Amino acid sequence: MATIFSRIIAGEIPSYKVAEDDRYYAFLDINPLTKGHTLVVPKQEVDYLFDLDDETLAGMMVFAKKVAARIKREIACARVAVVVLGMEVPHAHIHLIPIKSENDVDFHREKLHLSPEEFQEIADKLAR
Repeated sequence: MATIFSRIIAGEIPSYKVAEDDRYYAFLDINPLTKGHTLVVPKQEVDYLFDLDDETLAGMMVFAKKVAARIKREIACARVAVVVLGMEVPHAHIHLIPIKSENDVDFHREKLHLSPEEFQEIADKLAR
């Protein structure tokens, strides 16, 4: 059975797409820690990031770097944190989180509640 991320990539489940190429897909996390919190996934369905072949992993990081540059340009932040947890969904993914301090990367704190319009506005800014 396809993961929720594979279903998002296939367009079966809607997402707020930020970037896409033939191998990777980036979209806003619907339970964000901060505005602009983005997930980067390979289109190839592999459970664990470090089970990706070297070429796919390296390409994913280069793709994530481009997305992070957009986030840094469009969202007021000191840095874009890169977090790999990979426990929630069995599909390799990277969290790109705009942060002002390290406290912004606390996954135990309450998530932001954004309207569909707010999500779309952020996605549109980051997709430019």
